[in-house]
Amino acid sequence: MAKLQSLDPHTPMFRQFQERTGPIVLANTFAVPRERTEEFLALFRRQAEFMKAQPGFVSLRMHRGTAGSRLLMNVAVWESTEALATALGSPEFQRMAADFPDDIVSYPHVFEPIEV
Repeated sequence: MAKLQSLDPHTPMFRQFQERTGPIVLANTFAVPRERTEEFLALFRRQAEFMKAQPGFVSLRMHRGTAGSRLLMNVAVWESTEALATALGSPEFQRMAADFPDDIVSYPHVFEPIEV
C-alpha cells in the first residue's frame, strides 16, 4: 500500500473529513519511482473508474510533473467531504488501495474553492 503523508502536518487529511463542507477539491500528489509510473497509472485508472461511479463524485484529472519529475498529481472535485470520505472508506476502494506498491508516497489534502 502507498505510504500516506500529510501535506500540512497541522491539518491531516483525516481530520479534514470531520468538517462537513462542499464542494471540495482533493489534490493528491504522488511521488512515484520512474520505473513504476506505468504500473501506478494502471492501478490509478482502476481506482478512478470506481470513484467516478460513487455518489458525490464530480470530476478528476491526473497531472504529470514536468522536466523529468517523478511527481504525479490527481485533482478531484467532490460535492462534499462526506461523499469523498464514504468513497475512500468503502471496502472495494480499500482493496484497490492495498494493491499500490509501498515505495509510492501519497500527499493528499482537501481544499475548498474561494473567490479571488
